[in-house]
Parts: sequence; structure tokens; C-alpha cells
Amino acid sequence: MNHEPHATEYSDSCPRLIRVGLLAQRVCWALGVALSLNVPIGAAAADIVPVKFTTPNGMTVVVLEQHFLPIVELHALIKAGSSQDPPEKAGVANLVASLLDEGTISRSSKQLAEQIDFVGGSLGAQASEDFTTASARILRKDIDLGFTLLADILQRPAFPKQEFERVRSQILGEIASDNDDPGHVAMKAFNQLVYQNHPYRWPVHGTEETLNKITLADIQSFYAKEYLPNQVILTIVGDVTVEQATSLVQIHFGPWKKGPTPFRPLRKPPSIEKKTVQFIEKDLTQSTIVLGHSGISRTNPDFYAVTVMNHVLGAGGFSSRLMDSIRDKQGLAYGITSHYDAKAMTGTFWINLQTRTETTNQAITSVLTEMKAIREAPVSDQELAEAKSFLMGSFPLRLDSTTKLAQVLGQVEFFGLGFDYFSQYPKWVDRVTKDDVQRVAKQYLNPQFYALVVVGNITKAKVRH
Repeated sequence: MNHEPHATEYSDSCPRLIRVGLLAQRVCWALGVALSLNVPIGAAAADIVPVKFTTPNGMTVVVLEQHFLPIVELHALIKAGSSQDPPEKAGVANLVASLLDEGTISRSSKQLAEQIDFVGGSLGAQASEDFTTASARILRKDIDLGFTLLADILQRPAFPKQEFERVRSQILGEIASDNDDPGHVAMKAFNQLVYQNHPYRWPVHGTEETLNKITLADIQSFYAKEYLPNQVILTIVGDVTVEQATSLVQIHFGPWKKGPTPFRPLRKPPSIEKKTVQFIEKDLTQSTIVLGHSGISRTNPDFYAVTVMNHVLGAGGFSSRLMDSIRDKQGLAYGITSHYDAKAMTGTFWINLQTRTETTNQAITSVLTEMKAIREAPVSDQELAEAKSFLMGSFPLRLDSTTKLAQVLGQVEFFGLGFDYFSQYPKWVDRVTKDDVQRVAKQYLNPQFYALVVVGNITKAKVRH
């Protein structure tokens, strides 16, 4: 799993766009013309040179002109996510995001939906741990409407009580459904072990207990404190000029009043100094296992070396050591993956798999064996070359649509990576040596002190770890 600034897996392809009606038909037609003329659909990474400016009210604006297709993506990143939720009220940031398009002072949720649907566009918002995103995707000719609606939901949400109750009930239903999924149960327990008394401890959508404590006043208070123009990175990508974008930003976002920048203490999760274990009994034929500990932040200078090391260990699919040992040679699992979730604050490292109840101990022992092995000896020349080749070769696939580009650009700005990121990424990966891989494995992998969660028939599994 690669933890570069990530975009939703999405491409400008006709089958995926069919669901947005008129926009789909026109884009598919344009896409066909572009392909017949050999027009590149996504800019080469080295050609991505956005223009950035700051408005008088403190909003950061990033514009990238791409005139291949008549589409514009407006992507607002608000520097407030679930890590800013009030203590004991996890889920506030997610509820605020979920309610943005459920009605504004001047438009009902139905009117918002009808206006964006009429032009075949899309409008929505989503919260994560570090930030919230709100976006609009429209045809070039409807760009003013796109700005109008995005500005409306960001600056004038009404938070109707009826919609608040409905959306909260809907999220509670999703949580109840998640509680039946052993993978979700295991990850929730793992995060609570690793992130004790830390803002990342709870799921983004909260828990049944915390959601039921949230009031409409909590929603309004969070919005008033966090949703400020000086807290927003607005990325505009597509068939638009910088001049046009600048004018539209001033018209639609210029009146938004700036406020005091909220204090953001960066807290590290407490170190795990002994094995911490949690067993969750469920009558299942398989054990779901999550094993790991704290990891790195996105701005850690070792990020690229860790990414290469993690690819060799378990993020590289069928070429990874964990897959080779635990699936192919021992037949203990259908799939197994290792992850480094690099966030604004220190994220987590974890390995997850499912195995037959009776092979639970063998699988855990094998995972720890591979963690030790990559620390104790250099990776092979072939492993290093294949990992770097994959990471460099797959990089452009994360930039092959206006949606992905807008998302990645927003995160590059949020994390302060610099816009040379797009041209430098292959070089940063290519510089990683075998010594680097072994060094970061020793530094950031700990097969001695870790958190272990097992969900399944614990009595029958007789877990020894």
C-alpha cells in the first residue's frame, strides 16, 4: 500500500461516468475525440506546474490548467478533520461534512441536488482524520454554477435539525453494520491500543456512544470555529484559465470573512513498550489478525525509504515477502498486506490477514519472522529494483484524471511537500538504497513490542502470543 497523497481510484472513463448523465455523454464524446487525435488525457508528472496564490481573506488557491477535456474540478480542502473532534464526541467533523450539502440558507437539499444533477455534475463532501474535502465537478460551460454551489455549502450551511437527526441515524446504522465485519472490529480495536488518549484513536465517523452525545449546537460550534477561508486550500483543475479562476474565486469566496487560525498541537502517540494484546471472541471459522505499532508522519524525511521497504515487506502484492511466505509457501491466508498510514501526525504501521482458526499461531509467528528478517539482512538487488520500478511506474496512474489531480494537489499543499513533488517523486524513490531499506526497517519496525488484535474463535485458536 502506497501512502503518497492519495486520490480516490477514479479515471476519466466512459463506463464510470455513465452515472452522471449529461456530463458523462459529453465527456465520453470528448474523450473519444481526444483519443482519436492522440491527445494526452493526463499531464505527464513533470509537466504539472500549478499556479498558487492567496486571497485577501487568507484562502490558498491552486490552479492547474488542463484543456484536454471540457471538465473542471473544484476541490476545497478544509484543514479540520476528525482529529479536531471534541473529546468524547468523536464524529462531529464527519457529521458537519455530511450535512454541508443537506441544505443551505438559500437552498434545500433537494434544490442543491436538482441543480447539480440538471447539468450532470457532482457535489459532495467527506471528512478524514486530518482534513475535510468538499468538491464540485462540472462541465466548463457550467463553471459558474459549480462555484456558486460549492461556495454556498461551504459558507452558508443551514444544518436543519431534521437532516441532522436523519444523517446521524444513517451513520449509526453504518456503524452497526461495521460491527458485524471482523476486519472493521479488529482495526477499531487496534487503533484504540496504539492511539491511547490521542486524536486518531476513534473512527472518523465516531462510535455509537460518542455520536449519541453530539448535539446540533456541537455541529454549529465546530463549523463556526473551523470553517474559515484561511483554513481552506481551494484547488481548481481542468478546462479553465488562471484569470477566469481568479475572478470566480473573488466573486464567490471574496466576501467570506477570515477568522483566528485554530491551534493545532501535533501529538505523538505513546510508544508501545511491551506486547499489547486484545482478543475479541466471535464464533467464526477464521481468525482476523491485525499486528503493528505506531509508524511515521507524512513529512518524515524517511518516508520514501519506508515506502520502498514496506513494498518489499507486504505492500507489493504477490511480489511481497509476506505474500510469498504466508500465502504461497505456507498456504495460511488468501491475502496479506502491510501498511504505513502516514498522516499529519504520526500514523500507524500494521499487517492484516485472515487465517483458519487452527493456524492462527503459525500465521502470527510467520509475520513476526518476516518483520525480523527484513531488519537483519539487506534486501536483494532484485527486490529493491522491482519495488522502485513499481512505485515509479505506477505514480502517473494517480494523476490521470482531473479528480485525482485536484485531490493530490490539495494534499501536496496541505503537507507542504512543494510542487516539485511531481517531478522529484521518481528521483526520491530511485535514490533509496539497500542500506536505507535496512536502516528504516530497524528503526520503524518492532517485532518485539507491538499491538496484536485477533478476532475469532479465541478458545479454539489457543493464541500463544
